[in-house]
Amino acid sequence: MLVSSPAGAGKTSLSRRLVADFAGMTLSISATTRKPRPGEEEGREYFFKARAEFEAMIAAGELLEWAEVNGQLYGTPKAPVMAALEAGKDVMFDIDWQGARQIAEQAPADSVRVFILPPSWPDLARRLHARAQDSVEVINQRLELGKREITHWGEYDYVIVNKDFDRAYADLSHIYRAERLKPGRNPWLPEFVEGLLDETI
Repeated sequence: MLVSSPAGAGKTSLSRRLVADFAGMTLSISATTRKPRPGEEEGREYFFKARAEFEAMIAAGELLEWAEVNGQLYGTPKAPVMAALEAGKDVMFDIDWQGARQIAEQAPADSVRVFILPPSWPDLARRLHARAQDSVEVINQRLELGKREITHWGEYDYVIVNKDFDRAYADLSHIYRAERLKPGRNPWLPEFVEGLLDETI
């Protein structure tokens, strides 16, 4: 599942709650060249990399996708994602529109894209200021970037307006449950149905 939103609209909180509530899902941790914010830990929010280290990962083909956002590089390490898929896990991506597009192009049948919108622009600005993690200049950059990000909402399979967190989470979990029930995502179904047909009445 690929979840995107402008900064502050709630994609990270929603994504992490869904992963916590569903044992069959794991969170993809991105790599970035930006500095950790207060309270962030290596390997929990991001893998924090020097720019040269990140560029070496690109050159070695170690990333599923990558993009430059606000002068910083962000990308998805390939190995943990492939290991999770091979173990039968669903993977949650907390990801920007560029990364979501790249992954969906590589695996269209396996990608479910969800865009999270804020209820209003003043509400988004208030959330970013309430974090107290960035300078006013950085917040303004994030808001400007958010305007551009929102223009890509039409590329997504589902759109949720995060006016109320619990309602938005309920919508996201319902999307996951419904997508998980599609026949193509349950390879055991044909054999199960054959067994039903073979049973005597």
